[in-house]
Amino acid sequence: MLRTILAAGCAVAALATPVQANELRDALAEDMPGLMELYRDLHANPELSFQEVETAAKLAERARALGFEVTEKVGKTGVVAVMRNGAGPTVMLRADMDGLPLEEKTGLPYASKRTAVPASGVETGVMHACGHDTHMAAWVGAAQLLSERKQEWSGTLVMILQPAEELGEGALAMLEDGLYTRFPKPDYVLGFHDAAQFPAGMIGYSPGYALANVDSVDITVPGVGGHGAYPHTTKDPVVLASAIVMKLQTLVSRESSPLDPAVVTVGSFHAGHKHNIISDEARLQLTVRSYSDESRALLLDGIARVAKGEAIAAGMPEDRMPTVTVQDPYTPSTFNTPEFTETVMAGYRSRFGEGRVMQVPSVMGGEDFGQFLRASPDDIQSLIFWVGGVPADEFAKAQAGEADLPSLHSPYWAPDAEKVIGTAAEAMSSTVLDLLKPAGS
Repeated sequence: MLRTILAAGCAVAALATPVQANELRDALAEDMPGLMELYRDLHANPELSFQEVETAAKLAERARALGFEVTEKVGKTGVVAVMRNGAGPTVMLRADMDGLPLEEKTGLPYASKRTAVPASGVETGVMHACGHDTHMAAWVGAAQLLSERKQEWSGTLVMILQPAEELGEGALAMLEDGLYTRFPKPDYVLGFHDAAQFPAGMIGYSPGYALANVDSVDITVPGVGGHGAYPHTTKDPVVLASAIVMKLQTLVSRESSPLDPAVVTVGSFHAGHKHNIISDEARLQLTVRSYSDESRALLLDGIARVAKGEAIAAGMPEDRMPTVTVQDPYTPSTFNTPEFTETVMAGYRSRFGEGRVMQVPSVMGGEDFGQFLRASPDDIQSLIFWVGGVPADEFAKAQAGEADLPSLHSPYWAPDAEKVIGTAAEAMSSTVLDLLKPAGS
């Protein structure tokens, strides 16, 4: 779907040529050697969720040197940098910091060789396989541009470095630690994410719902175990759990509206240890995706109902009903304020050209950026957009069917970092300058 859209409306050659020279882009070109040096350092030294101690300290020092009021350890390892510059609105720019528990296989000269111990307790490699290193470098690039141009804007700039996006917990942790009470509350919230399906330098956006609610659900299915040769003396949890798996599919196909996207995936099914023993328990692990709160409630309520209903149909007694556990907190859907989104993208089309800015389909992936709007939906406008990261030659090969592209979270993901950083820093800083334009200018 996405490849078809891109092939129809976005030639790679067009992305390589800016619409016109501009002062922000020229300044970024001068800053880019230093930003790329920072990027390579961040890439080589990733840290896991809520362990971003070195990363936070390194970037907090840069923000202080630019004149920001900096507070560290917000939401455990988060950073808040504030620049007050007269009367006007408050704009918040966000970048996330955490890497993934993954051994890097890109072969880059600055590839990560770090290891760490995540919550699982098993030591693992660590890699910025989701591109958060480009997010942070672009964040610094925007901070430099805006701190040098204080005469061009009036208002308050709040720049945050968020921990633990990969767990879906970092945004909420910062909010619960007073992000909107200890610091200026934003009128506008802006962020971006690099994209592994778009050519480097492309900007993609989705008005309204952009990313999904993400729920992790565990179902424990009790049974009555016994010898595999005498199944009539048992209550087989494998058969019961299998019936639950099949019935769950009807929540999407027969209960959800076809116009309201939803996903129920059983990613794990565990039961038993030997060929001829019927287990006394089966365990299922599900990922559940939706956009609206109503759709989420329908799916979660339906999962509990299906599990109990199938157990009753199998003749399980009341005290042996399945247990359904929904992990809390969950990652809420991300909603881009439609009018704000269209206004910002009109500016990007003027700045970058029609060929580099495209509306793209929403995705069922998750991002806890949505928490910032949900914390105050009546008086905040919010937008997260994509910046393509696929190098031009690789994208061309993929379009010709000659190569497959690695996805985000792949140990092989290596974006065209200079294009991502340059595009995102210019985009974010230009939006701030537009939103905080002094009265009468």
